[in-house]
Amino acid sequence: MLPIIVLLSTVALLTACWFLVSRRRSGRRQQVLAGLLDAADALEDRLRAARAEIEAVAGDEQNPVRDAMQEMLRQRLWLQQYGAGASVEQLETVRRSIDAARQRIDQQLLQIERARAPLH
Repeated sequence: MLPIIVLLSTVALLTACWFLVSRRRSGRRQQVLAGLLDAADALEDRLRAARAEIEAVAGDEQNPVRDAMQEMLRQRLWLQQYGAGASVEQLETVRRSIDAARQRIDQQLLQIERARAPLH
């Protein structure tokens, strides 16, 4: 009788540990996914606000806003297709890509601001 109780206790303990680890991973994944979606929304808002100003200066040949919007669309499609099964590392890679795109747009805006500064 004692070995059965020990076995059942061990199985219950392992099940509880597995559940906690699984839940922690799921929580981290959900946190990363939420951060990624927030970053994507922030970049999209930034792109919409910057579009007119950058296009006025850069023209159609060199259009970082259009390129960034296309990249954003690709990332959102990837998330729609693969996001549910993506690993935390894959989601973090997409997040870094979004952050890099936002930084490139910010650099373009900074260059525009610097170019216009002597005029004011």
